Amino acid sequence: MSTALSPKTRLEGLDFARFLAFAGMVLVNFHIVMGDESGAAWADAFLLIVEGKAAATFVMLAGIGLGFATKPGRENYIPVILRRAAFLFAIGLLNALIFPADILHYYAVYFVIALLFVRSSTQVLIGMALALPFVFVAMLFVFNYDAGWDWSTLTYSGFFEYPGFVRNLFFNGWHPVIPWMSFFFVGLALSRLDLGSAKIQTKILGAGGAALVLAYAYSGLIGPMLGAEMKDLVSLLPVPPMPQYILAGTGAGLFVIGGCLLMFRTERMKILQPLVLTGRQTLTLYILHIFVGMGALETLELIGGQPSENAILASFIFIGFAVVYVWGWQVIFKTGPIEWLMRRLAG
Repeated sequence: MSTALSPKTRLEGLDFARFLAFAGMVLVNFHIVMGDESGAAWADAFLLIVEGKAAATFVMLAGIGLGFATKPGRENYIPVILRRAAFLFAIGLLNALIFPADILHYYAVYFVIALLFVRSSTQVLIGMALALPFVFVAMLFVFNYDAGWDWSTLTYSGFFEYPGFVRNLFFNGWHPVIPWMSFFFVGLALSRLDLGSAKIQTKILGAGGAALVLAYAYSGLIGPMLGAEMKDLVSLLPVPPMPQYILAGTGAGLFVIGGCLLMFRTERMKILQPLVLTGRQTLTLYILHIFVGMGALETLELIGGQPSENAILASFIFIGFAVVYVWGWQVIFKTGPIEWLMRRLAG
């Protein structure tokens, strides 16, 4: 899911990272709609690890994509990015009618805000990424985070009204601008590195691993010492997105991106080409997993009350169909249908 123009030398590791992020989001989203029921211990643990990390990786990849599209020397990118953001925003609102946890309309706003920072220094980008999680914590003391939410059903009243929509978009939605823009700023900063360098790739992988270890170690050590209410301050869950979660999400994104780039330095990774191609159609596939995938779940009466392992099985079945579809599609067409439509309408 990128609005960016492809660099001349395509880094297939980034496409594979997009595939992994897409697969993770299918797992999490199918789990949401099929029912947040406990299942086998391994399934619950697996989904807990994936939760929030896949979406964070997606947003970081979007930041990298925007960085590529706006490198010095490229011209007239602002109108193109704004039109593509408008397209994503409209599609996202349509998705939200069916699946309230849609990320596309947030994604569109990330792009618009990030355009203000494409010429900022890397230090400013990192500073913003570090500051936003703590701005969010400060907002918790000013605004009611529970406003609009029915946590028992995960429904949000007033989503399509003012001020509910603005509150959801910037503060207490599934992927609020504050603090989720942190992931985008990190991606934008990464785009300025030589991502084709093995040394840089190794450093990204190492930084991601270190951030993950720090996040989980700190949460595991400090969490038990805090009371029930204060324990949320070191939570690794994406809702609410506390600083500890942002650190873990950033670490996961860096680890996946660095690892995928390193993997694809060898020709042996050509065996994964079907998955690389799938990673180039994540916008189409994201929409399909809502309209087709969740539609199929509803037809089969699998919405609600399902254990975690059923959600995992359904996810992998859909992902398998997605890979087969893309492999057949690319024989005739170069881009996915929604990607083609976006470029046709927005440039």
